[in-house]
Amino acid sequence: MASDDLQLATGNRPLLVLVGATAVGKTALSLALAQQFNGEIISADSRLFYRGMDIGTAKPTLAERTAVPHHLIDICNPDETLSLGAYQKLAYQTINEVQGHGRLPILVGGTGQYVKAVIEGWGIPAVAPQPALREVLSGLDGEELARWLRTLDPASQIDPRNTRRVIRALEVTLVSGVPISVLQRKSPPPYTIKVIGLYRERAAHYARIDARVDEMMAAGLLAELEGLRAAGYGRALPAMSGLGYQQLWAYLDGKMALDTAVERIKFETHRFARHQAAWFRRDDPTISWFDAAQSDVGTAVAEQVVAWLSEW
Repeated sequence: MASDDLQLATGNRPLLVLVGATAVGKTALSLALAQQFNGEIISADSRLFYRGMDIGTAKPTLAERTAVPHHLIDICNPDETLSLGAYQKLAYQTINEVQGHGRLPILVGGTGQYVKAVIEGWGIPAVAPQPALREVLSGLDGEELARWLRTLDPASQIDPRNTRRVIRALEVTLVSGVPISVLQRKSPPPYTIKVIGLYRERAAHYARIDARVDEMMAAGLLAELEGLRAAGYGRALPAMSGLGYQQLWAYLDGKMALDTAVERIKFETHRFARHQAAWFRRDDPTISWFDAAQSDVGTAVAEQVVAWLSEW
């Protein structure tokens, strides 16, 4: 069966997922897959939410977003926040809408927490932060907090040494009246999921990251940040903690030379890529891995997608 002829049968709820570290090549492959399989792309990259932060986040271009429908990009201003629970809800709504139109939803991203929350159906407690309660809890010592959590939630698997997580667990349990271990139980979504992973060998991947950082600088990353600063968005905002912006803020504040800031961006992006690998492990049997450096990677992935869709 040719991939161009594939149609999504009524009642099937497929979700194609494309994961991998930053700068590995997910964007190009996702565009090709969406065009080949009548798909729409749903971002699972937490940095793509923010309007006006385009260059530093390697956001798909306007031309790319015109060629293929993209979702969950540019949905927040830099001074707004989108919780994991809110993202999960939006992602499910979008996936269902795309499926309802007879098209293939393709979840694409390198933010492991967001991808896993969607495909594994994480239970995410809908309890807003309680500043007054947190202040009281923060005044207790670690052993007392851990003992209290064990009493209220014997099934909790939270490391008692992680005081921040223990306080959050107590906050959720006390406000909701339900142990956080119950609220966090996973409920896999009703989708037939295929996860494709892209990787590159480390040296080649780092070289690709470095080249992309240079391209970002040439494209005007510094001017983008200066514009955001002029618009009133401050350095302390969570959105500004992203790679590139954080280091260039140091330059703008006179704390770092520009060439040093650029080298720091490259170094920190290398480290971030290694961190992403902990979320998407090469030995994970639920992920079909492909070397993005191979010239026929697009064909190889497409063949596997055809086989997956043909199983129904």
